[in-house]
Amino acid sequence: MSKVYTTEELIKILADERQACLKGERLKLEVTVSGNPLIDQFIRSDGLQKFTAYQDFKAAIHDYQRENHVSGIIWHEVNVKGKTLKYPKIDHELIAIISDLAILHTAKNSILEFWYEVTAEMDLYLSFNNSKQYQQINKLDVERIAQITEWASLWKWENSNFLEIILQLGWGKPEEAQYKRGRPHSGSEYIHAVNPGNRPIG
Repeated sequence: MSKVYTTEELIKILADERQACLKGERLKLEVTVSGNPLIDQFIRSDGLQKFTAYQDFKAAIHDYQRENHVSGIIWHEVNVKGKTLKYPKIDHELIAIISDLAILHTAKNSILEFWYEVTAEMDLYLSFNNSKQYQQINKLDVERIAQITEWASLWKWENSNFLEIILQLGWGKPEEAQYKRGRPHSGSEYIHAVNPGNRPIG
């Protein structure tokens, strides 16, 4: 029986392949910029060839995950205001397999509890228009969004005089939820918590 790669090994394989593609060691030569040979001869296509080579390799890794039931979950730890939470999230280069979705769903309530606890007294904003605009909301709005979503994730931006904690509430496949690619079957809303008087930057 052949060895099945672990989640960590797949992450390393993808990182190595990405570097190889960026250095131009892997190119998908048949890729053209416009599809018109007359125009393409005047346009550098190596960037697109590198990008496409990596995307093809990544798609093959995702197929490998599905076929071999290799999880895309990594365990992330966030520390805010002296409180720590360890929670599952999908690595940004991998996909969630079916069993991962159940794990993410189970973790949602503990992520929400942590977020409510550390964001008490903070101003809350819902981002829209691809995070170019923000609308101030309240905890009840967040609870309504949380009721109709399936999983959650967190990010934190912090320095000596600024704190922003972003709660992602999503549904469907996490790898399709960003950038509105998978709507309506997959997607997410982002809630930004900032100290009173501040505006989100994340």
